Amino acid sequence: MQVTEVANEGLKRAFSVVVPATDITAEREKRLAQLGKDLRLPGFRPGKIPARVVQQRYGQAVMGEVLESSVNNATQRVVSDRGLRPAQQPKVELVNFADGTDLEFKVEMEVMPEVPMPDFAGIELERLKAEPGDEQVDKALAAIAQRNRKLEDIAEERPAEAGEVAVCDFVGRLVTDGEAGEPFPGGSATDMPIEVAGEGFIPGFTEQLVGIRAGETRQVEVAFPAEYAAQELAGKAARFEVTCKALKRAVLPEMDDAFATGLGFETAEKLRETVRETLQREYDSMSRMKVKRALLDRLSERADFPVPQGMVDAEFNGIWQRVEADMKAGRLDDDDKGKDEDTLRAEYRGIAERRIRLGLLLSEIGRTNNIAVSGEELARAMRQEASRYPGQEQQVVEFFRKNPQAAENLRSPIFEEKVVDFMLELAKVTERNVSPEDLATAASAAA
Repeated sequence: MQVTEVANEGLKRAFSVVVPATDITAEREKRLAQLGKDLRLPGFRPGKIPARVVQQRYGQAVMGEVLESSVNNATQRVVSDRGLRPAQQPKVELVNFADGTDLEFKVEMEVMPEVPMPDFAGIELERLKAEPGDEQVDKALAAIAQRNRKLEDIAEERPAEAGEVAVCDFVGRLVTDGEAGEPFPGGSATDMPIEVAGEGFIPGFTEQLVGIRAGETRQVEVAFPAEYAAQELAGKAARFEVTCKALKRAVLPEMDDAFATGLGFETAEKLRETVRETLQREYDSMSRMKVKRALLDRLSERADFPVPQGMVDAEFNGIWQRVEADMKAGRLDDDDKGKDEDTLRAEYRGIAERRIRLGLLLSEIGRTNNIAVSGEELARAMRQEASRYPGQEQQVVEFFRKNPQAAENLRSPIFEEKVVDFMLELAKVTERNVSPEDLATAASAAA
């Protein structure tokens, strides 16, 4: 095999490869001979099929297999003999081949860059810490009580007040030039409990139910928000015919031992402790998210090496598909609204390049420091993912075991978190106590 390097620029490499015709012919004859031994054809004894018959029937198919394997094997040798680390699957272009002649093809690839290690000790970070106080715990318990509220009938005939619940039937119609059309899909319901002047409906809908009585029918006029999820309704006016069938009031449970037992806790105090612990985990998660983002920003500032443009292209294409979908659905972020497509493409390509560069850096840090995801860690992640599908846990686990790429999607975030932990141990991290509100604001800004 003859290999000639024809391009070496930056991360790009290209080679011209020639495989002698004698090698191709020998491999083809070898495969045909083996095929002749295994074939079963009418009129011929096993293993006694003439070579010309095998050649006539299967010569073309065997030659295709030989060419494919020859190209793959030769490409692997080009990579291994030169110690190359391709960033993606090498591109192969067949240049010349005819029966009895040498096989000539071209191999193009981008190789992985040399990734310099940053000075972790020179990275200074701040970790925010917050603890839930009684106010936050009480608020969380109130939300639990609200979710477990019971509705009781209001016997007296009177107008509905804010905070009460009206059980309603309604039919919605889009309004054009002041006229309501046919009911639109998803705009009707029966026996729907609606909190009067509450949240969760189209803005302005529930406020118009203040004062409604059982048995009364009202026309409720609203406008769907411009960013409404259903694009066919976004920004449009609608009229709902609402019939109140009954009024109810919400009765919140007492936060006592009986209520806590009903939720699976021994006492009300144990429920309160669990809520506090849950809030603490949420705060710790927000704190980690912020310090991780700051760490990645510091690494990005220190990461100065070329990245394979093929990897950037693939990452950008994935991002841009989501951006295009958001543009069509009218869901663009506020920061992106008003920007032309060229500007958006340039900005998101920069994001794609940053992601690839950070990914390569994290991967190299992990490789250099022997950081790996254990089998038990991966199995635990599989079980956690499977738990999201009750009754199908075993099928989900089997799916991951049979699909390496799917399992890799679970492995990658675990690996990244372990590398982040490693770097945080080496960086200079100071802690500052803040309120839960300040932590939430900081974490939101870092998201």
